[in-house]
Amino acid sequence: MNTIIAKRKCCGCGACASICPKQAITMQEDKEGFLYPVIDETLCIDCQKCVKTCPQLKQEELFYPDPKFYVAHNNDEATIKRSASGGAFSALSNYVLKQQGVIYGVVLDEALNIRHSRATTALERDKMCSSKYVQSRIGDTYKLAKHDLAAGRTVLFTGTPCQIAGLKAFLGKDYPKLYLCDLICHSVPSPLIWQEYLQALGEENGQKVTYVNFRDKTKGWQRASTLKGFAYAGADGKLKEDNRFYKLFFRAQVISRLSCVTCKYARVQRVSDITIADYWGVEKYLPDWVDYYGVSFIMTSTEKGQKLLEACQQDIKFLERPPQEEITENHRLRGPMGIPEEARQKFWQEYYDKGFKYVLDKYTKD
Repeated sequence: MNTIIAKRKCCGCGACASICPKQAITMQEDKEGFLYPVIDETLCIDCQKCVKTCPQLKQEELFYPDPKFYVAHNNDEATIKRSASGGAFSALSNYVLKQQGVIYGVVLDEALNIRHSRATTALERDKMCSSKYVQSRIGDTYKLAKHDLAAGRTVLFTGTPCQIAGLKAFLGKDYPKLYLCDLICHSVPSPLIWQEYLQALGEENGQKVTYVNFRDKTKGWQRASTLKGFAYAGADGKLKEDNRFYKLFFRAQVISRLSCVTCKYARVQRVSDITIADYWGVEKYLPDWVDYYGVSFIMTSTEKGQKLLEACQQDIKFLERPPQEEITENHRLRGPMGIPEEARQKFWQEYYDKGFKYVLDKYTKD
């Protein structure tokens, strides 16, 4: 066989590559820097496992129908400061670590690439805290998680909804000690544009960028901060701000993966046991819960997810809320991002023809 799914529908989860019994499928970058499966037909035995596993080809049975909605806030202020919102991930992962379990989440490596990683200590887990607005590389973490589960270890696997769907499809069955946690995802930006952006920052400042924080809370946590909270530093350690990557992502909406246009996971019904995000609008609905450094939104979609949340009561306080609050405030619970495809196509053509600095200047002007 020579294809698994149409390119514009592929979410890049890598389940097909992980399931292939002959390692005939590799995930390779396209011209936009996104990973897509490439089949070596000399190795392929046409077993169809990749097609049967692809979560994008599966139907409604992936989704849990009746989630519960919570506002949540970690009891430790230092934890909240290093988190994207209210420290929900740290509370959930603390419980798993206490069970001598394993955490899978997203980190920045030494080259500031975004990838999935495995953690068995709080120090390793802390590298996974806070948001990373670039599509991560799953690598071999699906296989590692399966090995941990087979060994009887408790596993918390976090990622975008499509990555969680990919893991579920790869595993093919539920495991009592597996906890799945997804994020309310805006869409996933290009890793290529991310690296171009880092290089441009380095050239402008005369030193290589060595540190970034996608959700810096120096000026507090609020919705507007998602367009202003990018912080970075070089060898001199001086912290600076720049929001042009966010303008490409959030405002111009031209660097997201094409499959995000029709994302089937942007909905109230989820594929995970538990979902975490920002509790936007908390100042309107629950002013007593407002915290300068952030408040979390949690959805539990399964009994397993509910029990995990309840097991974290020593680390986090939470309160059940009416669903309509966050359905109103979190837009990706109501449908996918409205990516302007014509503008997106024009951006990439200009990038190929005129280079990154040209499009960075053109698409980020105030």
